[in-house]
Amino acid sequence: MDQVTLRAHPRAVFGTRPTKRLRREGLVPAVVYGKDSDAKSITVDGRELYSVLHTEAGRNALINVEIEGGSEVLAVAREVQRHPVRGEIIHLDLIQISLDEKIAAEISVEYVGTPQGVIDDGGFVEAIAMTVNILALPTAIPGSIVMEISEMATGDTLKVSDLPEIEGVEYTDDIDRPLVTVLLPRVEEELEVAVELDEDGEPIEIDPDADPEAEEGAPVEEEE
Repeated sequence: MDQVTLRAHPRAVFGTRPTKRLRREGLVPAVVYGKDSDAKSITVDGRELYSVLHTEAGRNALINVEIEGGSEVLAVAREVQRHPVRGEIIHLDLIQISLDEKIAAEISVEYVGTPQGVIDDGGFVEAIAMTVNILALPTAIPGSIVMEISEMATGDTLKVSDLPEIEGVEYTDDIDRPLVTVLLPRVEEELEVAVELDEDGEPIEIDPDADPEAEEGAPVEEEE
């Protein structure tokens, strides 16, 4: 996987008001941390960050963070916080990584093909999960995982154990976790209402759950 560069500046001001001012200037507060180094508070340009996180690798992009002053850190994005209304990134955690150590990642699954159950029976595809969790070296993390579903019949379900083997990639989800299934369309049964006519020929709706032997005005026997 290729590396992308993200320029950053040390963050010297903290608190709600300074943070809001940074965001108005198009900057995003962030933190870089790793097991062998102290956490570094930085700011990055929001437009540059958007470009970095929208490569083919998405959130699993290998980011070479160039901090003003000469420090460089290889990291991946984690804990991306977004504005609840506008959706823009308002804070970011970056984890420092090493190219020779495996890391955990969440990868999207692409379902390709038209299942036989859709063609033959008019069924439909229900994607139960759109991502899976893996463990791999940073350079071995795939942008996505392609899963072929054209052979699925109605009622079939594919699980994590059915995912394709990828060299250097270990699936960490339960192997029995369902991912995608093919179902028949649901048919809603219409409730049939019994109808009788009164003396004037007007319809009388009859409760289908009522006792057909019960007569209006008939005495009700008390239970002993």
